[in-house]
Order: sequence, then structure tokens, then C-alpha cells
Amino acid sequence: MRFLIPAVTMLAALAVVPAAVLPAWAQNRAPQGPRALGTYQGWTAATHTENGQKICFAFTRATRAEGVPGRTTQNVTLMVTHRPQGRDQVAVRNGFTHGRGAEARLIIAQTDLPAYTSRDSAFLRDGRAAVGAMRGGREAMLRSPGPNGRGQAQDIFPLAGFAAAYDAISRECPAAAAPAPAPAAPARR
Repeated sequence: MRFLIPAVTMLAALAVVPAAVLPAWAQNRAPQGPRALGTYQGWTAATHTENGQKICFAFTRATRAEGVPGRTTQNVTLMVTHRPQGRDQVAVRNGFTHGRGAEARLIIAQTDLPAYTSRDSAFLRDGRAAVGAMRGGREAMLRSPGPNGRGQAQDIFPLAGFAAAYDAISRECPAAAAPAPAPAAPARR
């Protein structure tokens, strides 16, 4: 399933988490605050209301951001979001503008997942597969072309605490129940 999490939407979702746990890029852009659900090792879980709908998300900062001069780990964030329109939306904000049509890869152990880019973020094409790999992994690595297609950026994220943060957002924003099947028509005699 292909989806796009607009950068503004991601930023708005971060607004009520205490500033100490928010990525630096979100502190100055978020209009109003998210509510923290908890911190789980390197991951933070939070919720936020956007256009009257509850959004839940978990995020972590990179432990290493390589290949692009001037970037710091404070500017590089991996996030998983549950929203009414879709669950398991996985995005990485990696602190530089990608060239048009750039592709990225999220690598977790032996799992290699494709992502498309837009502006300064990469969006996983299969969030469910990414979440499954993240639950069992030790670290995730995003590889993407550097700015203007020059060089290669490589960002490393810790996965310790991800499962607990993911469970927290899943409890807070449970999956919508499947509609009940229609009653069977009475048997004709």
C-alpha cells in the first residue's frame, strides 16, 4: 500500500510531547502539543489529535548519521504512525532534501525494504513489513542518495524499546474493528 505522510502532518503530530523528548526539528514547527504515552529505551510514544482524529506515533533519533556533512543525529528521526486512514506508516526524516525520484532502503538484519522520498523524508512502501522487521531487529539502517544525488547517506537507528513503544501506540489507537458480517438470509422451504 502506498501512502504519503505530508511533512506538515508529521510535524503537527509531535506538538504535545514535552520539548525534552521531541526531535529538534519538531519543537519549532508543531502548532500544539501531543501527549506523551511513555519512553521505552530509545523510543518515545505519543498521541495527538489532528482534524478531530486521534493519531498515535512512536519515534526515535538516529545513533549515527553518516555521509552528509553538517547533519547531526538530532535532525534524523524514524517514526511509526497509526492514523484512522492507515496503520503502520513508517517514515524517516533524514535532514537533507532528496533529489526528485530518489529511492531509499531500510535494512533490518536480512530484511531490505524499499522507500520513496519526498523533500527531506523517506516513506516505507510496506509499513507492515517494516514494523514486523523492527519488532525483531536490533538496529535499522536507512540508506539513501545524498543531497542532489551525490554520495550516499546512511542513518542508524536503535530498535531496543521499539516493541514496547509500538504496543503503547497500538493500545492507545487500536485497529478499527472489522464490520460484522451481514446476517444470513432465512432458508427457503
